[in-house]
Amino acid sequence: MILLELFFTFLKIGAFAFGGGYGMIPVMKQEVLLKGWLTESQFLDIVGISESTPGPIAVNMSTYIGTEIAGVLGAIICTFAVILPAFLIIYLVAKVLEKFANNKYVSAFLDGIKPVVIGFILAVGITLLLKVLSIVVVDPVGFGSVDLKGVIIAVVIACIIAIPKYVFKKKTPPIITIISSALLGIIAYGLF
Repeated sequence: MILLELFFTFLKIGAFAFGGGYGMIPVMKQEVLLKGWLTESQFLDIVGISESTPGPIAVNMSTYIGTEIAGVLGAIICTFAVILPAFLIIYLVAKVLEKFANNKYVSAFLDGIKPVVIGFILAVGITLLLKVLSIVVVDPVGFGSVDLKGVIIAVVIACIIAIPKYVFKKKTPPIITIISSALLGIIAYGLF
């Protein structure tokens, strides 16, 4: 029963979440949390892990969530279900693209979706930022504790990205940023 529910849930996520992987994150979060499959903390951990592993984030997240809920078979079902709608849509679009490429209604539809996708991505970014900083609202006037380790890691990573870019006019390779983040996390949270 859970496998069938996973299939239809992730099929729906794949079919109705526009904007690629980042556009799917809020929809995936809502579905997974509403069904009680994961806690918000677990979900945000999955976002971080999925972002730092190779491959599309939505596929990585689907695979990880499926594994957490129903093991290897759950991973296969969630991954297949989330990519199936995109595969079918792209296949159909490729077949009829020439007929609708210059249609003003299709262009208007796509232009209308862009701000929504940006809003989804921004909402996920803000949620992750607040989680990293561990801001806990204690009362309406002030904030509770701030995770100092998270703030320090964020500042160090910002420096790792910004100093080479603005001082040496060279970009920091993403792999360096990912490895640095992992090492800083291990040092800050694993050793202290």
